[in-house]
This record gives sequence, C-alpha cells and structure tokens, in this order.
Amino acid sequence: MSHHRIESGRALLAAEVAGEGAPVVFLHAAVTDRRLWRVELEGVGATSRAIAYDRRGFGETRAETEDYSSVADLMAVLEATAEGAAAILVGCSQGGRIAIDAAFRHPSRVRGLVLIAPSVTGAPEATYPPEIESVTAQLTEAEKGGDPERIGALKARLWLDGPLAPEGRVAGPARRLFHEMHSIVLRSPPVGSDSDTAPNFQRLSELSVPSLILWGDLDFPHIQERCRHMVAAMPRASGRKMTKVAHLPSLERPAEVTGLLTDFIDRCPGGRA
Repeated sequence: MSHHRIESGRALLAAEVAGEGAPVVFLHAAVTDRRLWRVELEGVGATSRAIAYDRRGFGETRAETEDYSSVADLMAVLEATAEGAAAILVGCSQGGRIAIDAAFRHPSRVRGLVLIAPSVTGAPEATYPPEIESVTAQLTEAEKGGDPERIGALKARLWLDGPLAPEGRVAGPARRLFHEMHSIVLRSPPVGSDSDTAPNFQRLSELSVPSLILWGDLDFPHIQERCRHMVAAMPRASGRKMTKVAHLPSLERPAEVTGLLTDFIDRCPGGRA
C-alpha cells in the first residue's frame, strides 16, 4: 500500500494505492472518507490498481477555501496514480454523483461505473413519509443548534442503520468507524463551492459505459426508486438490490461488495492490465 499527497488547486488530496494493473478508483460518501473502502481496496488491489482518496473536507485531505471541481480533483488523482489511464469508478452516494459527472465530462477516461446508492445532479427533490420526516426534522434542529453529538447520532441512524430500521441496528467496529469518519466531516472548515452542478439526471440514457447499480433495501425509499430508474434508463446498466443493508453496504457488508466489484471488473471491457 502506497500513500500519496496530490495537489489540485489549493488542496492536497490524501490518497492510497494498492496493487498494480488497470485502475479502479473509489469515491466515498459525504458522511465518510476513504476508509469506507478499506476492505474493498485490499480485495480489488489483489488483481487491479485500487485507488482511494479523501475529497476536500474529508479524512486527511487539506484544502484552502476556493471554488473547485470534484471532477477536476478526480482527474488529478488519476494523473498522479495511474498516468491518466481509463478507470473503473466506484462511487457511493455523493461519490457516485462525482463518478457520473466524470463519465459525462471525460468519457475516454472512464471504462466502467459501479454506483452504490448514488446521488445524481438534477434528480427530483426527495419526499419523505412521515416517519422519516420526523427524524430529518430532528437532524435539521440539531444542525441549527450546532450539536455535533446529536448530529452524529442522527446521521448514523439515517445513513448507517437505515431511516426505517431500528436505531443501533449496525453496531461494533462499523459503527465506531462511521463516527470516526463523520466526526472529521463535522470539524472540517469550509472548503468552498463545488462548480460541478450541471444537471445529468435527464441525460442518463446517454451514459453508455458499462455500469452496475447497487442499493440496499433499508435505504431511503426515494434513493431505491432512483436506483431502479437508473437501471432502466442507462443502456448498459445492471442492478442489484442488497437485502438487510442500508446506504453504506461497503461499510456494513464489505466482503459481499468486494465480490460484486471483482465480478464486475472481470466482465468489464478492457479486462485487467
């Protein structure tokens, strides 16, 4: 495992690389950092060049405040760690949104997508049933009051346990790691505005790169619906609903996710370098 500090604008992006071969880049969710992929990085790195990095405001990355592009940061990581070779991008939640944006802007640099409960720019606004809305209202109040412990507990409830699952459903090391990662997010100073805002939801049918969409049956209902829509809209996409898992299956069930990733990598055109 090698560690890197990659310059992009006024940021030094913390990255790590495992293995050799065709590049596979991991993009974390907005409540975690690159440690979301610890198990997957090692598993994929056995046969590919697996790359994970902390985005601005996360983990060990350091950034001064400026307007920036998450896609440009991703391209800087690819240049520094894989000489700009076309990569499979693996993104969870907000990381999935960045992977999609990159596939539209730099199609020659992306040879496959694995999107886990992804966000998409331009997607319809979320609507919540009353039992979820009550928890999101509590989170809004905690954020207004600047209560980091309460914010962390509610974020774990919504994103790790699942909004309709019992609080504390996921325990042990996975929950401890979630809180470690998210506490850095809460303490991070402002990093500026991401300029990647072009709406892509209505363009999904143009995204012809081989893709795998994964989601959990305990995730938010609107996210599950979005994933099903993506499978139907994207011409070379397949989908997989994972049972008894919420928004972060790579943290909750890393061995299963690693297996799905390696199967996809084996089938993706271009093969292993």
